[in-house]
Amino acid sequence: MKHRIVVLGAGYAGAYVAGNLARRLSPADTEITVVNAVPDFVQRLRLHQLAAGREIEAPKLADVFAGTGIRLRVARVTAVDPERQVVAVADADGGGELGYDTLVYALGSHGDDSAVPGAAEHAFDVAARPSALSLRERLDSLGRRGEGARVLVVGDGLTGIETATEIAESRPGPSVTLVARGELGARLSAGARGHLRQACDRLGITVLEHTSVEAVESTRVLCADGTALASDATVWTAGFAVDPIAAAGGLEVTEDGQIVVDRTMRSVSHPNVYATGDSAFAIGDNGRPLPMSCASAGYTGRQAVEAIVGRLTGGKVPHTKLLYYGNHISLGRRDGILQMVDDEGRAKPKYMGGRKAARVKAGIVRMSLWATSHPTFGLPKRKHRLAAAPDAAGEKAVAYAEKARVAAS
Repeated sequence: MKHRIVVLGAGYAGAYVAGNLARRLSPADTEITVVNAVPDFVQRLRLHQLAAGREIEAPKLADVFAGTGIRLRVARVTAVDPERQVVAVADADGGGELGYDTLVYALGSHGDDSAVPGAAEHAFDVAARPSALSLRERLDSLGRRGEGARVLVVGDGLTGIETATEIAESRPGPSVTLVARGELGARLSAGARGHLRQACDRLGITVLEHTSVEAVESTRVLCADGTALASDATVWTAGFAVDPIAAAGGLEVTEDGQIVVDRTMRSVSHPNVYATGDSAFAIGDNGRPLPMSCASAGYTGRQAVEAIVGRLTGGKVPHTKLLYYGNHISLGRRDGILQMVDDEGRAKPKYMGGRKAARVKAGIVRMSLWATSHPTFGLPKRKHRLAAAPDAAGEKAVAYAEKARVAAS
């Protein structure tokens, strides 16, 4: 009987894990099923660009997985029962249950609009494709009004910075205000903070620092100091959260709902469950939790693959690198910041800014899309034989592709 592997989610982490497992495990011994709520791959790294008006490619997952042996189930995950080893799903046909022997939980995260009254009802976010498209429609309507429209971006993390600068550059009509709870770019080096401020000035973005939002209404935002900020479109980027599905299923999770895993991305409470990407609470090589990011998805995904392959084949389970090098921030199409961090997670003094940084970020995004669109790295149909006994050329191709995917993440 084949070993059943079910991968929940086909984002950067899930698609990577599924493709690598398909390449490295024999189809005679294993079957791999990927469950995803939508039929397309979503480039989450570029959703702020989609909202601002750019056309973003969304490859069909059926095409992505064609020829790999991976089964695709377009359905929404509603529950996980790790005791019975089943996953409940809902789809157009009513749904049902999927049994598994090994589960990879890669459902990712979504915008967290639960903490502030009115945010869920009145604000937009760029954490999912439908919400990004809704914001795009709103910005289109504001553009038809001409001058005087006001866009308010709440949250000064990387998503908020990228969203505010992209909208300001692509939509010159509305005014853009960025609301920061603390100092703008507080996690960046002094030089990078200065570069960021110059970019905001150049793009005409008004920055409100040390400002906390207490409520969101349809035409304004209420701040803790009593200030009311008028807004025709409020964009909420103040944090992300994971779905409560893992917690409801009895898996050991953190207070935030992330699955607690060991060094090999294995659930500490249920050893046949692995978690990757934003869904996992993983400790990096520096002793600190890996942040929610595409980079973390690459590293945790690679470790999960090595662990699953090693355990299913009776081989060694190596510890791959779990690192976080820094942040790649786009500031519109022609500007950006690359900020590396040290082992303590603190920004290094040096940074890269300007067009070169923007080109590097664009290259990372392109490589991430290519790697996802070629989940078995474009190897020919003999990939299973190649993976089992690779020749020198095959070994080099596989090694290069794996390194490129992790670096691109």
